[in-house]
Amino acid sequence: MPSPEALDPKAVLHRYLRTSREALLWKLDGLSEYDIRRPLTPTGTNLLGLIKHVASTAAGYFGEIFDRPFPEPMPWVEDDAEENADFWATPEQSREDIVGLYHRAWAHADATIDALDLDAPGRVPWWGERGAVTLHTIMVHMVAETNRHAGHADIVREQIDGSAGLNTRTSNLPDHDEQWWADYRDRLEAAARAAK
Repeated sequence: MPSPEALDPKAVLHRYLRTSREALLWKLDGLSEYDIRRPLTPTGTNLLGLIKHVASTAAGYFGEIFDRPFPEPMPWVEDDAEENADFWATPEQSREDIVGLYHRAWAHADATIDALDLDAPGRVPWWGERGAVTLHTIMVHMVAETNRHAGHADIVREQIDGSAGLNTRTSNLPDHDEQWWADYRDRLEAAARAAK
């Protein structure tokens, strides 16, 4: 017999949202200030910037969309802000500042989730005609959004120091040593070169 939580769609979505939040934040563990900030893709993707972006997104979607505004200003998401300002941290914005913001955005989102039913209406102005939403829609959207960026963070972290996986309890990867992974990667490279 499934647990009561397994039968509650809101609880299931909330559990997946919490898991993806933790996976994203875990990618900072043990890294220097430089490593959490350095851009590792041509478009500048970096770990602390991903956290800042998801915190900002969560604050907006679980805040103003349901007339429950997040209580802190975020000038990097205003209309006149520098483009992509929510995807990187300035030297003055510390790890503690950004992680603290993320935790406060979680708490604000969780309060909205706890206070509203899944069919509670909201409005996303920038979604145009499809902007009439429910809490259910936004929870699905934020699970997808957070997991998308947790996947980005996983790849960025692997580029920094080879660390990969879901969280500290389970890597969600086959349990092999470095040599096995090197051989595996070599096999994939050979297969890619042989493809026509």
